[in-house]
Amino acid sequence: MIASRQQYRHYRQADIAAYGLQRVSFYNWLRIDQLRFQLRLRKLEYLANCRSWRILSRALLEFINHRLALKLGVTIPKNVFGPGLCLVHRGTVVVSPLARVGANCRLHPSSSIGDYNGAPSLGDNVYIGPGAKLYGPITIGSNVAIGANAVVNTSFPDNCTIGGVPARILSNTGAIQQGVYPNTTSING
Repeated sequence: MIASRQQYRHYRQADIAAYGLQRVSFYNWLRIDQLRFQLRLRKLEYLANCRSWRILSRALLEFINHRLALKLGVTIPKNVFGPGLCLVHRGTVVVSPLARVGANCRLHPSSSIGDYNGAPSLGDNVYIGPGAKLYGPITIGSNVAIGANAVVNTSFPDNCTIGGVPARILSNTGAIQQGVYPNTTSING
């Protein structure tokens, strides 16, 4: 959760780096809608947590970002993700406001992090493949890769690869060792 201007800058820089960029050029600002949505989301988190007196600017920014979220097909509430989030492509992504996700999460389309009698809590360096569904009061450790179309409703430890319906451990080698993470490749639209 962003609690100061310094943290806001850190989150912003980590998000930009997650897309394989050093900085955001005007060209990238126009081309990568996901990054534009994300940077506005970080600004909203900063305004909501630290600058409550800027109600009008926050309301306008929320309206603009909500329109972009509809275009992208994402439902991502404030104060859920840590620094370094990467939304890989446009597509449906639904995240519960009760969920908590650590730093450096790579999230693919058609994914859902929902709540059913409690919300998931994910560690750092988590890769969530396309179509993965996570729900319930579960805890996913750090350095975990979740395979495509996995249905995760139980907790899993650090440093593993999980997949299947229902999800199970496929490998005890973490996402970092397999080269899935960190997300240093650039986004090609």
